[in-house]
Amino acid sequence: MTDSHSETLGISAEGVRAAAARLQGKAVRTPLLENEILNQRAGGRILIKPETLQRYGSFKFRGAYNRISQLSDEERRNGVLAWSSGNHAQGVALASKLLGAKATIIMPEDAPAIKAQNVRALGADIITYDRYTEDREDIAAKILRDRDMALAPSFDHPHIVEGQGTLALEVHEDASAMDVSLDAFVICCGGGGLTSGCATILESVSPGTSVWIAEPEGYDEAWASIKAGERLKADVSKPTICDAIATASPGWLTFPIMQRLVRGGVTITEQEVREAMVFAYQHLKLVVEPGGAVALAAILSQKFDAAGKVTAITLSGGNVDPALFAKILQN
Repeated sequence: MTDSHSETLGISAEGVRAAAARLQGKAVRTPLLENEILNQRAGGRILIKPETLQRYGSFKFRGAYNRISQLSDEERRNGVLAWSSGNHAQGVALASKLLGAKATIIMPEDAPAIKAQNVRALGADIITYDRYTEDREDIAAKILRDRDMALAPSFDHPHIVEGQGTLALEVHEDASAMDVSLDAFVICCGGGGLTSGCATILESVSPGTSVWIAEPEGYDEAWASIKAGERLKADVSKPTICDAIATASPGWLTFPIMQRLVRGGVTITEQEVREAMVFAYQHLKLVVEPGGAVALAAILSQKFDAAGKVTAITLSGGNVDPALFAKILQN
């Protein structure tokens, strides 16, 4: 089954499969986990994709490597520019190092220190900005006017989207090896790169799987946009612990794919996020960052009804500030 709609945007199931071939031996094929306590809480089977175990603790390496690996030698020499609160930054920095490109990352001043430290350790340069008063894309546009660099956006590029979709391809393959069909897939959603990539490949390999998104309160504009039929914008002046998915709006590229393929969305409160992080630590023995815990929170809060279903969820990242994590565990 082909997806002619997504192919018109330069995104296809075949593109996801090609990305998987590029990533073989480069990205970690993270396992598919199951937990008895979580299944009991949900009243169904929950299959967990822990991208906390991915290189530098996030699924973002998948898209970054797929994008940068397709640049020419000259483009890599000229350097790669990206913007990110941290996870995409680390993915771009690592992929650039592996592929011999110099990376420059535009990061918010209040990005978790662990993410900035990792980016610098990988040899990338950082340009900081105030996420509440400045626009990172405007900053990038000014830099690109002066320097001939290749852009690796955090979600709005076909190669990024197809790279992220490899996550769902792995989930489908591993679930099939268990002789299990997925009824639903709940995805942590920011700008929609992971969601649209996963939805694209699932339409091809598992069209009966219903794709849902989980978003943090105040930054739940993706599902609101889908319902409204137009891209809406979140109030980015609102602080949130879910920095990894605190995007202003779904992407121009990702939105039409999500609009067509996403079946539902849930909004998660910060307290529900904290409870999911504690659950993951206590019962899954995994460290999950706030933005990476929203899909798990959707199950635990029962805002997504998993009863009687086989549902896959993403734990999309594990790069939480140690002080914040300690505070959450203590409360």
